[in-house]
Amino acid sequence: MVSKGKKKSAPAEKSAQSELSRRFKSNPRVFIGTIVILIIVIVSFVLVPAIVPNMGGANIDLTFGYYDKIPITYVRGNYLAQVQSSYAQYMQASINESNALSISSQIWRSAFEETVIHIGMLQEMKKAGFAIPPELVDKKVRTLPEFQENGRFSLTKYRQLDKATQSSLWKDVQDSLVTQRYSSDVSGLRQSSKEAAFIGAMASKERTFGMAAFPLSSYPVEEITAFASNNQELFKTVRLSKITINSNEREIQQILKSVEEGTQSFEEAARTHSQDNFAESGGDIGVKMAYEMTEEIPDETERESVLNLARGDISPIVKVPSGWAFYRAEETPYPADLNDQDTVEKIRTYLTGFRRGIMDDWLIEKAEQFIAQAEEKGFDTVADELGLVKQNFGPVTINYGNFALFKSLPNDTVPELAAAASNENFWRIAFSTPLQSFSTPFILGNNALVLFPLEENILEETAVESIASSYSSYWLNSNTDQSIRNRFVRSERLEDNFWTTYFRYLQPSI
Repeated sequence: MVSKGKKKSAPAEKSAQSELSRRFKSNPRVFIGTIVILIIVIVSFVLVPAIVPNMGGANIDLTFGYYDKIPITYVRGNYLAQVQSSYAQYMQASINESNALSISSQIWRSAFEETVIHIGMLQEMKKAGFAIPPELVDKKVRTLPEFQENGRFSLTKYRQLDKATQSSLWKDVQDSLVTQRYSSDVSGLRQSSKEAAFIGAMASKERTFGMAAFPLSSYPVEEITAFASNNQELFKTVRLSKITINSNEREIQQILKSVEEGTQSFEEAARTHSQDNFAESGGDIGVKMAYEMTEEIPDETERESVLNLARGDISPIVKVPSGWAFYRAEETPYPADLNDQDTVEKIRTYLTGFRRGIMDDWLIEKAEQFIAQAEEKGFDTVADELGLVKQNFGPVTINYGNFALFKSLPNDTVPELAAAASNENFWRIAFSTPLQSFSTPFILGNNALVLFPLEENILEETAVESIASSYSSYWLNSNTDQSIRNRFVRSERLEDNFWTTYFRYLQPSI
C-alpha cells in the first residue's frame, strides 16, 4: 500500500508539467525570473539573475521525501547536492529561455531519483550485514586524484583538509564502494546460456532486399468520390451554432425557452451562458459533415433531428458527452461538393481514419497486379514503368525490436520501413520468402509493400559466437541498471513528496 502522501511518478510528472505551463503562461517574464537553483549552489546556466523565493530563512527544510524513513534532503555538499550540481553542469549547454523551466524540474527530479537509488542500495547492503573493510576505504582515498603529487599519494595535501571534510570524504568513498558492490552482486545474477545462443542464431542469417512501395497517398480521387457518391448521408454538410450547459438539464431548458420567446438572442445566450469553446463566437461551430457529429451527438435519432434542421430552426435539447445542448441551423443542409478539393481531402481523411480497410484493399490489389506483371518483365522494369517507390536495403538480420547489437533497418534512407522493426509480420515475410521471388503484399504503416529477397549470407560461426558473447554483457548492463532503478524508485518504502517541496521552494507561486 502506498504510504500517505506518496505520489506516483507518472501522474506527478504530468501534474508538474501542467503546473509549470500554467505559471509560465500567466506571467512568463516574472516566472522566468524565479527559476530557482538554490542560492547555495551557483549554477552557471541560469538565464536571468534569480532571487530565491522563500529561501531567506535559515530553517528551510528541503526534504523531498523518505526512503525507509530516511529523509531525502538537500544539504550543501551531500549526495543529492552533488548529483544536482553535476546534472546542472551537464545540461548547461542545452538550456535556453523556452526550456529553462522544464529543464530545471528535470534536473531536480533526476537528482532526487538517483539519491533514492543510492539510499536504497545502502539500506539493502546494511540489512544484509555487509560492511566495507576500513583499510579498503583508506586505500581508495589514497588513489583520489586531488591527493596525487608526482604520481604518489600526498599526505600533506590530504592534511590540508579539516577534520570534518576528511570525515565526510571518507564516508562518501565508503558509500560509493558499498553501492558498487551492490551493483556488482546484482549484475552477477546468472543468465541463461541458451538465451545467448538463441540471440546469436538470430544474427546468423543476413538478407538483402529489393522493395516496391504503394503509398496510401496514391489512393486516387476517383475512388474517393465514388465512395462519397455511394454514402452521401455521411458527408451531408451543415452549418450549426450551439449552446452547451454542463451543470444540469433544467438550466438549459430555461435558456432554450428564453431564446424561443425572444427574451434574448441565440448569440447573446451563447456568449452569456454556454459552457463550451464556441461561446465567444456566439455559438457558431462552423461547417460540419454528418459523420463529424457522431461523437458530438451519440444518439442517432437526436443526431438526425439536428442534421435535418432547416435554416434558422432550433433543435430540441439533446444529450452531448459534456452535458446538454441545443442547436440552430445557420444553413439548410446540402450535399458535399465533390468537385471541391478541400471537400475531397476531408473525405480522404474520413476514409483514412474510419474506413482504412477499403484503402488497404485497393493498395494490396495494385501490389498484386504489379507482381503479376513483374514476374513476366522483371522487378525493376515494371517498377519503373509504374513510377513506384523502389528501394534496396540490407544486409539485415532478423532484428525484431531494433536490438542494439544487430544491424538496424535503414529508416533514415528508407522511411517506408519506419514501422517495421517491431512488426512481426514484416520479419516473418522478409525471411520466409524464397530468394529471387516476390513476397506476399502486406500493409506496413501507410504503405503496401512487396519485398524481393536478393541475396542471403550465413555468418561464420565465430561471428555468431561473438554476438552471443556480446549479448551476455549487453543483457547484464541494460537489464541490471533498469531493474535497480525500478526496484527503488517504485518501492513501497519510498514516500515521494518531491513535487510538493519543489513547487513550495524551488518554483513558488507567482
